[in-house]
Amino acid sequence: MLIAIPSVLDAAGVARVRAVIDSGRWADGNVTSGPQAALAKRNEQLVEDDAATVEAGGLVLDALGRSPTFIAAALPLKIFPPLFNRYAGGQAFDAHVDNAIRLKRGTDFRIRSDLSCTLLLEDPAAYDGGELVVEDLFGEQRVKLAAGDAVLYPASSLHRVEPVTRGTRVASFFWIQSMVRDDGERRILFDLDRAVQRVAAAQGAGDRATVELTGVYHNLLRRWADA
Repeated sequence: MLIAIPSVLDAAGVARVRAVIDSGRWADGNVTSGPQAALAKRNEQLVEDDAATVEAGGLVLDALGRSPTFIAAALPLKIFPPLFNRYAGGQAFDAHVDNAIRLKRGTDFRIRSDLSCTLLLEDPAAYDGGELVVEDLFGEQRVKLAAGDAVLYPASSLHRVEPVTRGTRVASFFWIQSMVRDDGERRILFDLDRAVQRVAAAQGAGDRATVELTGVYHNLLRRWADA
């Protein structure tokens, strides 16, 4: 399941995050890589414990909390504190799978990475290349979104970032442990949630069909959730 989430940050929000991270401390992106990723990864990353990372990460988390689409699609139980990276001058991230367990260094915070999320922070017209390519049962899905948009995809998927040949691709990235571990079950709940919203808009929140469909949604969530 790959889901694009538009306008997690508006233009002012993107500018605010960029003002924070552009003045932060950047280092080789492999500071957070596992052995497999280190062979494939060529980028820069904002230092994880830098004050800019913490401040900008808080802005991203606040924005995610205001996005009904993100909440419905991810059903988040835990979110890894957002990190930030940038690609330029031919840098890329070859095909890889994200680590199953993510640990925040120096703490006891850990999550199971059910979902990966990338939030774009640069106008796509400002750089060439840099597409996120996610492989699934339907083939390759290529993603290049507007600044402020995000994309959710299974952390278990094989994915890569194409070389950036002009300009700089800047993004936030992080992982989510969902209340619903199974990707197929999450997709059913997401589709059902959207259907319920359409019925409610057409017939009213108190309509019998709206109430019954809402009950089906919550009973499925009750059955599948690990909260």
